[in-house]
Amino acid sequence: MADTFRTARLLRSRTLSEQTQHLEFEVGGAEGFEFTPGQFISLVAEHDGREITRAYSLASAPRGHRFDLCLNRVPGGFFSNYLCDLQEGGAIRFQGPLGFFTLRQPRRDSLFIATGTGIAPIRGMLEWLFAEEERHRGREFWLIFGVRHRAGLYYHEEWEELARRHPNFHYLPTLSREGAEWTGLRGHVQEHVRALAARHLDRHAYICGLKAMVDANRALLKELGWERKSIVYERYD
Repeated sequence: MADTFRTARLLRSRTLSEQTQHLEFEVGGAEGFEFTPGQFISLVAEHDGREITRAYSLASAPRGHRFDLCLNRVPGGFFSNYLCDLQEGGAIRFQGPLGFFTLRQPRRDSLFIATGTGIAPIRGMLEWLFAEEERHRGREFWLIFGVRHRAGLYYHEEWEELARRHPNFHYLPTLSREGAEWTGLRGHVQEHVRALAARHLDRHAYICGLKAMVDANRALLKELGWERKSIVYERYD
């Protein structure tokens, strides 16, 4: 089905921040929409007489006919503004699922490292892991989520609730430019990854965000002795 165009309609749109939107879609057809958490879809639309395509990570685990997206408006950009302005009931065309940024087997204790909308595919992975006890039993999972300001901590309440319900999930938000009222972690994500990764070489790391952050954390983990195959990543630029 990855090469076939399908249609999905917007069920709900929710503002996460001034520039970021959470979108929930339902796919038409009787067969549902199956994908592996962490994958993406390729959307297509007409603009100025030509066909435009853009890839967006799926921000949810499989739910029958439904999937979520999380994206930023790009000033002057067509596709991100087209999606953010889409009205409920509006339709999109897409191909997919695509991509290999997915959970590796066998599952191990894992670090999930994200900045900005790099949280989207990781949200799908964590949603899937904690949907059933057997998927996460006996493992520890850390989410290190870094942004500049508090408003950028997308799905913050979800992560806090997940940590309350599951002692083996550890949520570590870190802000690089927040004021004195923020009492949590500060700085860039790699500053906090080092302490979690230094003495544990038998974990997986899933990293998603802009190139500079991804490259910095890959280099750090390799420096600490992690195997290359244990470091799974996707870059957004």
